[in-house]
Amino acid sequence: MATRSSRFPRTQASRGNSYKNIFNKIRQGQITGVGLTRGSQFPVALLEDRDKRAQWQGIPVLLRRLHQSSHPNSDLSKIHSIVMELSSLLSMEAMSFVTEERKTPQESVSPNTYTFDLFGGVDLFVEILMRPTLTVQGDLPILSDDLIKDCLSVLYNCCICTEGVTKSLAAREDFVMFLFTLMSNKKVFLQTATLIEDILSVRKEIIQLEEIPNLASLVQSFNQQQLANFCRILSVTISEPDMGVDDKHTLLARSTQQKTNTCPSCAESNQVALLNIPGFIERLCKLATRKVTEAAGASARLELEDWHSWLDNALVLDALMQLAIEEAEQNSTESSDESSLSSSPLRHRLPQSMKIVHEIMYKVEVLYVLCVLLMGRQKNQVHRMLAEFKLIPGLNNLFDKLIWRRQTSGHVLHRQNQNCDCSPEISFKIQFLRLLQSFSDHHENKYLLLSGQELNELSDIYLNANIIEMEALNNTDRNLVCDGKKGLLTRLISVMRKEPIDSSFRFWQARAVESFLRGTPSYADQVFLLRRGLLEHILYCIIDSGCKSHDVLQSYFDLLGELMKFNIDAFKRFNKYVNTEEKFQMFLTQINSSLVDSNMLVRCIVLSLDRFESQTKDMKVVEVFSVCRLLSYMAQVENRLSFLFRLTSIINVQTLTQENVSCLNTSLVILMLARRRGKLPFYLSALQEKEYAEKYPGCLLNNFHNLLRFWQHHYLNKDKDSTCLENSSCIPFTYWMETVSVLLGSGRSSRCAIATYIDEAYRDLDRDFLEL
Repeated sequence: MATRSSRFPRTQASRGNSYKNIFNKIRQGQITGVGLTRGSQFPVALLEDRDKRAQWQGIPVLLRRLHQSSHPNSDLSKIHSIVMELSSLLSMEAMSFVTEERKTPQESVSPNTYTFDLFGGVDLFVEILMRPTLTVQGDLPILSDDLIKDCLSVLYNCCICTEGVTKSLAAREDFVMFLFTLMSNKKVFLQTATLIEDILSVRKEIIQLEEIPNLASLVQSFNQQQLANFCRILSVTISEPDMGVDDKHTLLARSTQQKTNTCPSCAESNQVALLNIPGFIERLCKLATRKVTEAAGASARLELEDWHSWLDNALVLDALMQLAIEEAEQNSTESSDESSLSSSPLRHRLPQSMKIVHEIMYKVEVLYVLCVLLMGRQKNQVHRMLAEFKLIPGLNNLFDKLIWRRQTSGHVLHRQNQNCDCSPEISFKIQFLRLLQSFSDHHENKYLLLSGQELNELSDIYLNANIIEMEALNNTDRNLVCDGKKGLLTRLISVMRKEPIDSSFRFWQARAVESFLRGTPSYADQVFLLRRGLLEHILYCIIDSGCKSHDVLQSYFDLLGELMKFNIDAFKRFNKYVNTEEKFQMFLTQINSSLVDSNMLVRCIVLSLDRFESQTKDMKVVEVFSVCRLLSYMAQVENRLSFLFRLTSIINVQTLTQENVSCLNTSLVILMLARRRGKLPFYLSALQEKEYAEKYPGCLLNNFHNLLRFWQHHYLNKDKDSTCLENSSCIPFTYWMETVSVLLGSGRSSRCAIATYIDEAYRDLDRDFLEL
């Protein structure tokens, strides 16, 4: 049907109004699909006239010319000059956004990029790039490498400056897959990888790597530098989406989600796809352990406070990118070794510190990918491969000169899933520590972190203590351990003792060392670390250092628990250090200030106390027991009951997370040991009395009852590995299950059932514990 504007003559006023409504008409057309959708549909005279007043910089006219010159089967070589002209108009805005303002797209004003997108420039450039794949007749149009690079740069600049462009590109599955095929072209690899990384970071769904055409051959075609850059993309595809800190992070929500998602996740499928690529892990190990030549002296170091100023310098960014391009264009796949890189003329023009930062930047990505694979379902396969390709000895050789070549202070703590704006050097250290933690955690390969000499020391400790050597130690292949006198674990403890007290690296260092001790307690492993002064250092940090960080203190409580568990020598050393009542009260204050953080240490003390009480014929145990303040304190029933009451009060089913579920298990340990000694009714009766004394009868016991029902639901799941509870406590998991069943007994006559101690008027045991 004819519109009003088509039936009446256009006056100057109506013409002026139409100019003003050009933006609105285009936007409406893009939303509805009806009407004007791009600048090429407007007459040139109209666009040129409006351009003078709107200051469009000629972008709509250029896009119109580009559209007319890039029709199917056209000679695309003739459009490069137009693309370059558009690129120059957009690149300055992108550079300004990156290096000066650092604003979000919503805060930034990028008129050229906005106009480019509004008049259909993004869609047109996507069409041009994909034209060869869409032409079915005649000769395929040829896109030069330079033309492809400029098109990709324009699209990336739009993603940087204009809100919504990245998401719209991410929604185009065909374009995303097409970009991966472009990565086989070494001359456009970096521009393609950069755009893919930006696009994948905003996608709601993780891309399936198996759907990428010829994935294995594509990855195998990458040289080492390209593979390192590709790891930036892989980090998005193999990581589970961050669940955040809201209620979705609770175990209850995770349990509900697992019920609905029974198939392997996209991230897990992508991990398997990567492991099926021949030589992939071996090449990552070579990248991670490649040595770097470093000039001596402080001038070769890039200090933390200099990092952002370096980034702000566009010339340095260009130089660094050019360096990467020169490396990528080396002839051989393994051309990125130090000898070939040293021949790069631009490499000699860069400061030595920038060369090191460049090396560190890609090692961060490689270590991250290896770390994620180590934590996946295929971790045993990954472990075997990392051991075979000598990742740990290689990292040990890098430790002093690259990984921990200097002290860094003044940075804030970054947790595992937290977005990080820190320097590459800090990120590298954190990824290294996370990798060690994942590598050691409950795995017999942990002894690869030691040297041959240190393995001999462990064997001597077992021999002198007349204890059978751990099978894992005996099975360790000495050809795969660290070279020299000191292994990675010893080096880590050495830098840990020198670290500034307020350094957040302490959190990750303690986690990495603790993971070496996790699992079934090993007397020799503990003594090995005790000999290196670790216990005294931890106690200094907890009691005397003035450390205020809850995260760091929690990591030290956990490490102290693993170091002392069942080890009478450790308790003797503890008592020697905590040699005054003032120090002991300070230690208790730190424990009681946050029981969620310290409950693992409380569990260790309770378990150790129980074992020592049964070793009355061991004179060393009897001697230490008689003088140790800590054991004497925990031996008092009222103190154990106090911990039990608080542990069961600070959590409920709706607030259980992976962080605080340990409080529930520590409560269970206290009750299991009481049950073993026939004291369970006494403890339950004491909890009932505490309820009445605090004037909220039934509240505590009903809550604990619900917690135990969830415990059954959580730990008896067929996919849940419960061996860690058994190994760490040395209590058979069958006894865990039996104790929970007894506590949840329904018979009113059972003196070991929680229900017996809740008066009928206050009982609330039938409510579904999944109710929110």
